[in-house]
Amino acid sequence: MKVVVLDYGSGNLRSAERALSRTGADVTVTADLKLAAEADGLVVPGVGAYAACMRGLNAVRGGTVMWDRLRKQRPVLGICVGMQVLFERGLEHGQETAGLGILAGDVTRLDAPVVPHMGWNTVDVAEGSALFAGVEGERFYFVHSYAARAVPDVLLTTAEHGEVFAAAIERGVLAATQFHPEKSGDAGAHLLANWVRGL
Repeated sequence: MKVVVLDYGSGNLRSAERALSRTGADVTVTADLKLAAEADGLVVPGVGAYAACMRGLNAVRGGTVMWDRLRKQRPVLGICVGMQVLFERGLEHGQETAGLGILAGDVTRLDAPVVPHMGWNTVDVAEGSALFAGVEGERFYFVHSYAARAVPDVLLTTAEHGEVFAAAIERGVLAATQFHPEKSGDAGAHLLANWVRGL
């Protein structure tokens, strides 16, 4: 299976590449849209500010290739801010940034005593999840201050930090995680292997 990790200037590209390579996938890190369009699976990581990630994505026309892949029923996996940019808007530091609008809803600051939410957390896995098969009771590694909440028309896996938020979504060929599977040890490796197997 050929997997492309989209390089748009954000994200833990090398750790994502290594983690995906361990599943047996043939992994390329690139900003080449042709390779991104043709791969069996496209992974869109992201760290840092929502607005900066959207600027980077727009600069390499990453949103276009993501939309095109989804229209053609070709798998896409978003990680951390790579999940957040799938939504309609990000509200960060008083600034509203338009997202890709693939998923309905906004990404806003967590209402919690301690922000950022950093560390290991259990998740409440959506019934029928393919992504979490075999790791339903495991903990995953989160580092974030912002999140989406209720998400319509998806298999929604949630976690709690001050409030319940979207930890992962699955909808057809689209999957995304707020946590970092590439930093989540054996559970994260198992989840990535599940995704690769489904390509």
